[in-house]
Amino acid sequence: MSDYRMRLLDRVDSSGSLARAAEELGLSYRRAWGKLKELEANLGFPLVKSEAGGPGGGHTTLTTQAQAFVHAYQEFSERVEADVSATFDEVLRPAMSRGNRPHDHR
Repeated sequence: MSDYRMRLLDRVDSSGSLARAAEELGLSYRRAWGKLKELEANLGFPLVKSEAGGPGGGHTTLTTQAQAFVHAYQEFSERVEADVSATFDEVLRPAMSRGNRPHDHR
């Protein structure tokens, strides 16, 4: 999983269209479809469901399981970011603020 793939899922969800999501991310439809299929194979469940076109065109939505996964991934990412920031503040920031600079020992 990556933020890139998560953005693709998020755009499909918000636009209702894989083609529009691909366009917004600068991808070809074929590449976006391939990314979704690859992700589905790795996760082991379907991510999107599509309805054939008609007068208004087709519509693609995330499955219920995909929506739950997107929300869980977003929470995971937020927690990781918070942990990284806290660890940086605890471990690296004090070394930076004390004026400790590495000395060149050539």
